[in-house]
This record gives sequence, C-alpha cells and structure tokens, in this order.
Amino acid sequence: MTLFNILLIALLQGLTELFPVSSLGHAVVLPALLHLGIDQHAPGFLPFLVVLHVGTLAALLLYFWREWLGIAWGLVRGPRADDAENYRRLAGLLVLGTLPAIAVGFVLEKPLRVLFGDPWVAALFLIVNGGLLLVGERLRRRGTATASGERLDGLRWRDALVIGLWQCLAFIPGLSRSGATMVGGLRLGLNHAQAARFSFLLGAPVITGAAVLEIPKLLHAHGAAQAAPLGLILLAGAVAGAAAFLSTAFLMRYFRRHETAALNPFAYYCIALGALALVLLH
Repeated sequence: MTLFNILLIALLQGLTELFPVSSLGHAVVLPALLHLGIDQHAPGFLPFLVVLHVGTLAALLLYFWREWLGIAWGLVRGPRADDAENYRRLAGLLVLGTLPAIAVGFVLEKPLRVLFGDPWVAALFLIVNGGLLLVGERLRRRGTATASGERLDGLRWRDALVIGLWQCLAFIPGLSRSGATMVGGLRLGLNHAQAARFSFLLGAPVITGAAVLEIPKLLHAHGAAQAAPLGLILLAGAVAGAAAFLSTAFLMRYFRRHETAALNPFAYYCIALGALALVLLH
C-alpha cells in the first residue's frame, strides 16, 4: 500500500471506530469505491487493521483512564475500600460482556473471514446497520436500568451478557460494534451516555484480544510483513489513535447533550452510504 493509502485508512479507522457507523464497513467499502488498489484479501491487511485498532485501544485507555485506574486499584485493595467494590463489579461486567465475542470469534472465525473484504456485503450491511439504529431508538426502554448520569451501578450481570451478545453482530462487516452494543444498552434501559460509556469500555478487551491474535501474524506470517514497513504501520496506528481519542471526546459530549433520537443521524448516514455504494459498485 502507498503512504497515502495507509494514512487514509488509519484516519478513517480512527474516526469511525467509535462512531456507530462500522469502521470495518468503511475500511472495506471506501477503498473499493475510490479505486485505491488495496488488496483487502492480502495476508497483511487484517493484521494491519488490528494495529490501527491498537491505536484506538490506546485512545480508550487514555480517555477513560480514571475507570481503568479505578479497576486496577479496586482489584488490589480490600473489599471495604472506597469505591473498590464498584470498580471490581465494573471489571466483572466487562469480562462477562466480552465472553460472547470470544466464543463466537473462536467458533465462527473462518466462516466469517469469507465475508471480510467483500464491498458488496459491507455495503448491504451498512444499510442493515442504519435500520438497526433506527429500530433501536424506537424500541428503547427508558430509565429501567439506571436513573440518570453516566454511572453504570444499575447494570446487572445478565445485562452485560446480553450487551455482549449484541456486540457479536460486529463480526459482520458493515454492522457497527459500538452501534450494536449501544442499541443493546438502550433496550435494557440505559440512557445514551451510559450506553456509550459501557460500549466504549467494552471495546478495550475486545481490541486487546484481537491484537494478541493478529499482530504476530503481521510480523511472522508469510507475506504479511510486506503489507508496509513496520515504522509506517506504527505511524498509522498513532494517527488512528489520535483520531479515535477526538472521536471519543466528541461522542461522549454528543450523547450527554442528545437523549432523543441520538442515533438517528448515524442511521441515515449508514443507509445513504450503503445505498450509494451498492449503486456505484453495480
């Protein structure tokens, strides 16, 4: 890939990873529409995307540093320490919410890889993603899980598992991980800010797992290291991380200020992009 292509994909991934619009769908559809000449079936392309996700992981750790520090501190302090129990409970919720993705990824990784890199599939499911966001707004349950603010104290263990099941939809290119988990949270009674916070926190262990699996392939798999020089790939990861941090800050502010139909603009965008992509690909 050229320097322009690498940095473009990095910027695109960082900007769209936390938005409920499917960064993977964009990474598959836009290169095909713009005729960038990127071989998305090359051995190094998926590991390259995972490196970009590591940049996103760094952004999530930085933005939510209080939560991660609290979780780490809560795991080593006594059960009666201030807020330690709450942070241990949050850690348990995140672990439970991650388990479905681990199970589904282990069982269905090879069949799902067939869909990866197909712009027709990604464009179609971008439209489906838009529909999912619209339906999620219409069917949301208001105020049953927690009262107000962004704290997740009222989130139950089974709620975390259900949101984790929603997250598994993102294995299909075009379906957004953050969008699916936010819809799951809204259905359980979270407000938009709470649903976004849990969705973004839940992204960290998922990205970590993907990185552990895929980054060694970038370094050792046959042909993968030729995707781009390692230094350039690391630069792309930094670009993706900076873009993801700005995206997270914007979205958390947006969801705090918009409680009615907050996902609708992203839904209309996904439907429009997916439909346009299908027309142009045809």
